[in-house]
Amino acid sequence: MASASTTEDFDCTVEQFYSLITDYSNYSEFLKEVKKAKVVEDRGDEKLVQFDISLIKSFSYRLVMDETRPTTVKWKLDSGDVFKESNGYWKLEENEQGKCRAHYSVEAKFKVFVPGPIAKALVEVNLPNMISAYHKRVAEVYG
Repeated sequence: MASASTTEDFDCTVEQFYSLITDYSNYSEFLKEVKKAKVVEDRGDEKLVQFDISLIKSFSYRLVMDETRPTTVKWKLDSGDVFKESNGYWKLEENEQGKCRAHYSVEAKFKVFVPGPIAKALVEVNLPNMISAYHKRVAEVYG
């Protein structure tokens, strides 16, 4: 299973960052690999979200997003054409400066054999780009 995790401080409040990470339908505005994200089913604190991604190739998958406002978003794979398993989380807390400290973790197992270096690239190498995109989004939305 390929995995990646990081902890990062963002220049916004925990509540503000939580609002960004749960605004799935706008992911395509700032995450370049996300071509479309749509809430398929809204069950209150649990959402079924369809993601259309272009990363080496185009593929789609659905995640069940379990939201605990304002500190945690966990997800697990519902269905998809590439992943056998995909789960992870965002855990948010206030740092010493009163800003958001975000802990991010993801694990993925692919349906077909994917050589280790490619699996690592898909999961781990994309992480800095994603975190950078969130920093830019925070600056755009919250100044």
